[in-house]
Amino acid sequence: MSLPAIGWAQGAQIAFGNTQQDADAPVEVTADNLSVNQNDNTAVFTGNVLIGQGAMRLSAPRVLVVYLADQSGIKRLEASGGVTLVSGDDAAEATRAKYDIETGMIEMQGNVLLVQGVNALTADRMFVDTQAGTARMSGRVKTVLQPEGGQ
Repeated sequence: MSLPAIGWAQGAQIAFGNTQQDADAPVEVTADNLSVNQNDNTAVFTGNVLIGQGAMRLSAPRVLVVYLADQSGIKRLEASGGVTLVSGDDAAEATRAKYDIETGMIEMQGNVLLVQGVNALTADRMFVDTQAGTARMSGRVKTVLQPEGGQ
């Protein structure tokens, strides 16, 4: 089989991205629109939102940014409306995603599709540990296994 590193069982852990992500790296955000709410330390980016941190890219139509209480940095990002996450040669799509900047954990939910080269997996949820460079998929995980040499 050509997927020896990819498990098929519920909650299987797999590699994601080709490098470990540095949670302390700056987060760059570009979008068509920005709305800031000083009262609850949030900002909403809408329209062609692209977020980059190191080698990782996240895009979505809408991203809510929640700042730390002292506004010294970002606590988490919540993307919705169809999210694409790319790290190295790996790409994942989902309906929505939450990225906890401090822990480096990303939770993608809703019709998750992970593409790694010629291999694809689907699931209800995917949890990406950007610091370890791994991911775990759960909820009706599905993939097609190709025999050796059969592409």
